[in-house]
Amino acid sequence: MTDSAHHSPPTPSSPISPIRVFLLDDHEVVRRGLHDLLDAEPDIEVVGDAATVAQALARGPALRPDVAILDVRLPDGDGVTVCRELRSTMPRLACLMLTSFDDDDALLDAIMAGAAGYVLKQIRGSDLVSAVRTVASGQSMLDPATTARLMSTLRGGGAEEQPQDETLAGLSTREREILALIGEGMTNREIGKRLYLSEKTVKNHISRLLAKLGVERRVQAAVIATHAEPRHPGAPSARPDSAH
Repeated sequence: MTDSAHHSPPTPSSPISPIRVFLLDDHEVVRRGLHDLLDAEPDIEVVGDAATVAQALARGPALRPDVAILDVRLPDGDGVTVCRELRSTMPRLACLMLTSFDDDDALLDAIMAGAAGYVLKQIRGSDLVSAVRTVASGQSMLDPATTARLMSTLRGGGAEEQPQDETLAGLSTREREILALIGEGMTNREIGKRLYLSEKTVKNHISRLLAKLGVERRVQAAVIATHAEPRHPGAPSARPDSAH
């Protein structure tokens, strides 16, 4: 009996592909440290890095990363913009924002840009590795305590805050509709098309509802909207810098 049957070419196994990670940080030491830390893990592969917004937008899409670790503050812009731009072409990309300080405004903007998480640079290496695995699996790193603190900040931080439903009670039906659409990340033009209104009318409604909610920025209204009516993850990202 020949044993040739035992020597047929093995069928290619299909190991789980490693998590492809892209790094953006303007400090070379930080990039090297993150690269070495993550590449040492058997299930993670760093596929590229960048030091500036321009480099990240040029290199990122071609590398098809699963996770992008993005520094929030950069010499030629910010990581939130990179998150928004990369996710517009790669909706499944999980962005993990990295910053050296706790910045509520940056966190708000990151949430609205569709970031999956936000970590401080003081994070331990093992925790960062866990964070990468968490967001790669489709989960969010934005914990409820952080979001609750943000909601408190948005309303002035007073201990005797109005309940959410009372805050929204002063809005007209039309303003509530528009607030919900802001929460879905729609621009004024998109809201106008949905509700058959002119952009100018939408803008006027938004100005009034911001005043009634006691907030100044569209992104703050969007966060209130997402808490008033929880939405599925992966809703389109808002553009915080679009006109009120």
